[in-house]
Amino acid sequence: MFQNRRITKNLTNTIAILLAGAFWIANAGAETVRDASHLVPTGKGWGQQRANAPKTTLKGNGINYHGGPVMVGTPKVYFIWYGNWGTNTTIGALPSDSQTTVALLETLFGNNGIGGSGYELIDSTYYEVVSGAKTSVSGDLALASSITDSYSQGKRLSDSQVQAVVATALKNGALPSDPNGIYFVLTSSDVTETSGFCTQYCGWHTRANIGGNDIKYSFVGNPDRCPSACEWQTSASPNNDTGADGMASVMAHESEEMISDPDLNAWYDTRGYENADKCAWKFGPTTTESNGSVYNQTIAGLHWLIQMNWENAGGGGCEQLLGGPFYTR
Repeated sequence: MFQNRRITKNLTNTIAILLAGAFWIANAGAETVRDASHLVPTGKGWGQQRANAPKTTLKGNGINYHGGPVMVGTPKVYFIWYGNWGTNTTIGALPSDSQTTVALLETLFGNNGIGGSGYELIDSTYYEVVSGAKTSVSGDLALASSITDSYSQGKRLSDSQVQAVVATALKNGALPSDPNGIYFVLTSSDVTETSGFCTQYCGWHTRANIGGNDIKYSFVGNPDRCPSACEWQTSASPNNDTGADGMASVMAHESEEMISDPDLNAWYDTRGYENADKCAWKFGPTTTESNGSVYNQTIAGLHWLIQMNWENAGGGGCEQLLGGPFYTR
C-alpha cells in the first residue's frame, strides 16, 4: 500500500523512535528469527496483530521471509480503467481523466517499460523456498490486457466492491482468470474508495479466492482527487499529467509488493511493512525538467518520478536501481 503523503509525514517522528529500537537483521541465513511483535501486512501500509502469525523463517536484510509464495516467471498485468477515462463529460471529472493518462500508464507497463528495468529488478532480490529450493522473483512483468468499466459499482467503492469489479471482469470473460497475474482497478478522479482513499492511503493491494484461483489485485485512484495527499508534484510533472505521474509511483509500489508478497505472508519486516512500504515517498537524487518538475527514472523513453524500492541484499536499503547505491536504510 502507498500511504497518504500527509500521514507519512506526520508519522516521521514516531517511526524514527521505532527504528531507533528496532533490530535490523542483515545477511540471509537459515536459522529462525523470533519476531516478538508478530505484526503482519494488511496491504494498506501498516501492520496488524494476527493470532498464530507465521514466525520469520529466514533472515533478510532489514526485511524477513515468512514462508509464503512470491510470484515467479513473468507476471501478467491487467488494467481495469474504472469510471470516466476519456470523455470528461462526467461532473467532477478532471482533465487528467483522459486517454493521455491511459496511454502514459500503459506505456510505463507495456513493452520495453518497467518490466525488466533496473528499477523493477530490485524485486529479484526476493525469493520463495519450496521443499528447500529457492526460486527468485524475475524482476519482469508484462501488460497483457486493458479494459474499461463504466461505474458498474457506482462512484463510492468499498473494498468489497473493488473485489467485485475484478470478479465481474473475470466472470464475464473480459479478462482471463490468471493466478500469476496482477489486476489493477484504476479509478477516475470522480470515484472514491470509502475505506480511506486520500485520508489513509493512495493505493493498496490484496488477494482473494475468485473462481477457484488465488487472484492478486490492487486499487489505485487518480491522485488528482487529493493532490496534497497523494501527489508529490501537484502543479507540474515530468509528463505534464499530474494524475498519471502520481499514479505511476503508486502503481510501481503496489506491483512490487504484489510480486514479492502476493498473499501477505512472504516478505515483510517486524512492523508489517512490505518492501515498497519501507521506501514510501523516498525518491533519492532527482533531475529537474524544463517545466520545473523533477524525475528519477527514464523508462520507455519517458521521465518519471517513482519512489525507491527496498533491496534485499547488502544489508538492505532503498535504491533506484538494482545494485545501485542505497540512499536510505
